[in-house]
Amino acid sequence: MEMPRPLDKLPKAHLHLHFTGSMRHSTLIELAREHGVHLPDALVQDWPPQLHATDERGWFRFQRLYDIARSVLKRPEDVYRLLREAAEDEAREGSRWLEIQVDPSGYAQRFGGLTTTLELVLDATEQAAKAANIGIAVVVAANRTRHPLDARTLARLAAQYTGKGVVGFGLSNDERRGRARDFDGAFRIAKRTGLLAVPHGGELLGAASVAECVDDLEADRVGHGVRAAESPRLMERLADRQIACEVCPLSNVGLGVAERPEDVPLRKLFEAGVPIALGADDPLLFGARLLPQYELAREVYGFRDAEIAELARQSIRSSAAPDPIKKELLGEIDGWLTAPELTG
Repeated sequence: MEMPRPLDKLPKAHLHLHFTGSMRHSTLIELAREHGVHLPDALVQDWPPQLHATDERGWFRFQRLYDIARSVLKRPEDVYRLLREAAEDEAREGSRWLEIQVDPSGYAQRFGGLTTTLELVLDATEQAAKAANIGIAVVVAANRTRHPLDARTLARLAAQYTGKGVVGFGLSNDERRGRARDFDGAFRIAKRTGLLAVPHGGELLGAASVAECVDDLEADRVGHGVRAAESPRLMERLADRQIACEVCPLSNVGLGVAERPEDVPLRKLFEAGVPIALGADDPLLFGARLLPQYELAREVYGFRDAEIAELARQSIRSSAAPDPIKKELLGEIDGWLTAPELTG
C-alpha cells in the first residue's frame, strides 16, 4: 500500500504569486502599526476576508483591500523584508523556483520612479534567493485597467532587464475592464527580447478570454486559465502547444469563480493534457500559500503521488528556470517519487 509522501519535500516551482499578495499577514499587521496605516476589520480580526469578485462591487472591494495592503510598504527595508519572508515561506513548502509578479507602477511614486522601483525589487529578490537557497525571478506585470500605452512603457522597462532577473511580462487585474488584444503591442516588445508572455485570462471571463491571450498575445502561460475547461477544442490547443495554465484553486474559490474547491476543473484540465502550474495568487487575501494547493490535489481532486509528481514536473518545465536547474529539479522529483523510505 502506498503511504502519502510529504508534499513539503516535493520540489516544485511557484509561477503565480503577486508581490503585495505574498506578504505574511503578521507582517501586514506589524507594518501597518509601524507606519500608522489603519486596516479595516477584513484585514485584521475578520482575516482572511470574505471575497466575491464576480460582480463589479465585489472586485472593487477586493482591489480596495489589496491597495490598502500595498500602502504599508513605505520603505525599501519593507520591500526587502517582504521578499525575504516570501522566500523563506517558499523554501519551507518545497518551492525551489519562484516567479513573483510585480507592477512597478504601484510603487513608483514612493520609490523614485519605475526604474528605481524595479531595481529595488530585483536587488531584494537576489538577496532573498541567496538567503533561502532557492531560485527567484521577476515577472513585470501591466494593469489591464490602465491605458495600453502604460503597458508598453512597462514592457520596455522589463525588456531592459531581460537576463538580469526579469523573465516574463504579465497582464493582471479585472479581465472585464480590458481586452487582452488591446495590449498586443506591449507583449510584442517583451517577446522580442525573449521574455515569457504570461497574461491573466480565463478567470472572471470564459474560454474566449484564454483564447485571446493565446492568439493575440502569444502567451507562453496563462494566469489562471481555468475557464479553458469550458472548451474541449481550446484545451486540445493548449495541450498541443504545451501552454500551461497557472491554476490557483483557493483563489478561484475566494473570488467566487468556483463555489467550492471541488468545482475547480483541475482534474479535467490535467486529463486533457493541459500543463498545470499550481499557484497561490495572493496568500495575503486568500489565507493559503502554495502547499495547500497541492494538498487539495491529493485530498479533493484524488491525485495519486505519481500524478502529483507530474504536476510538480509541469510547473518546472513551464518555468523560466535555466535548463541545468530544471534538470536537477526534475531528477529530485523522480527521487521523491521513488524513495523507498517514503513508501510502505
